[in-house]
Amino acid sequence: MKNNLDKKDLLVVEELVAKYSQTTSQISKVIVGQDEAVKQILSTIFVGGHALLIGVPGLAKTLLVNTIAKILGLNFNRVQFTPDLMPSDIIGNDILNSNKEFQFIKGPLFCNILLADEINITPPKTQSALLECMEEKKVTVGGQTYNLSLPFFVLATQNPIEQEGTYPLPEAQLDRFMYSILLDYPTFEQEVDIVKRTTLSKTENVQQIFTTEEILKYHDLVLSIPVNANVINYAVELVQKTRPNRSTSSSFVNKYINFGAGPRASQYLILGSKINAILSGKYSPDIEDVQYIAPWVLSHRIVKNYKAETEGISTQNIISNLL
Repeated sequence: MKNNLDKKDLLVVEELVAKYSQTTSQISKVIVGQDEAVKQILSTIFVGGHALLIGVPGLAKTLLVNTIAKILGLNFNRVQFTPDLMPSDIIGNDILNSNKEFQFIKGPLFCNILLADEINITPPKTQSALLECMEEKKVTVGGQTYNLSLPFFVLATQNPIEQEGTYPLPEAQLDRFMYSILLDYPTFEQEVDIVKRTTLSKTENVQQIFTTEEILKYHDLVLSIPVNANVINYAVELVQKTRPNRSTSSSFVNKYINFGAGPRASQYLILGSKINAILSGKYSPDIEDVQYIAPWVLSHRIVKNYKAETEGISTQNIISNLL
C-alpha cells in the first residue's frame, strides 16, 4: 500500500509519526500513565472527530486535555456543565452595546478544543445546542451565522458514579462521538509518582510541537490513506453484526442487545483504523487495526437490554463476542 501514496503523503506520514512520538514524550512529563487514553484522544484529533471521556473525578482529565492543547498549539476552553447552564452560556449572546446596537459576544465554544466537563449534568436543551455545533461547525444567533474556529474538537466528560439528577445523552447524540475513552485508576506505582510530582513546587512545562495548519493537513492525510476492500467489508460486517434480529445477527446478539450501531460506526472504524495504522508505522490499515479500535467505537453505540443487565453481561463482553 506504500506505493499507493505519493511522495508528499509519505513525507507527511513520517512527519506525523515523528511528532506523535515527541508528543507522547512531552505529555509524560505532566501526565502519569493513561497511555491508552492519550493515544485515543490524539487519534480523535488527528482524524477530526470528537471524544467522550468517562472516568471518576480526580483522574486529571482537565490537565490531560489542557496539556494536549498546549502541545498541539490550539486554543483550549473548559466549561463546567451544571443543571442551570443555558445554550447562550456556551454559544454566546447578543447584547446591547453603548451605541444601542446589538453586538454578538462569543461564548467559550469559540475555541479549538472545548472540554465539556460532566456533559450529562446539564439539561437536554444545552446538550443539543453543543452537539449541533459539533456537527455543523457553526452557530446561528439572531439570524446571523458564525463559523467556529477550525480545527474544532469537543472532548466531553461523564462521571460514571453520580447518576442522580443527571441527563444521560440519548443514543443519537452519543453517536456523534467518535470514541468512548475510559480513564481508569492509576496503578500503585503510578499513584506514588503522581503524589511525588504534585506535592513539589517544581512544575514541568511542555513545548508546542504542532501548528493549526499541520493538524488540518493531517485530517486530509487520513482521508487519502488507501484501504483494502476486505478491511472495509470486515468493518461493515462487524457493525452489521451488532444489530439484533437480522440475518447477520448471532443468537448472543439477539439475546442481549436492544439496538446496535449505525452506519457512522462503520465510518469511524475505517477512519480510526487508518490513524491507528499510521501511528503503528504502517501505510494502510488491516483487519487487526479495526479489531484494535472496535471497543472504542462500539462501546457507546450498543444498547443492552434488560436481560444483559440482570445477567451481568457488559458491553465489553458483547464486543469481545463479536470479535
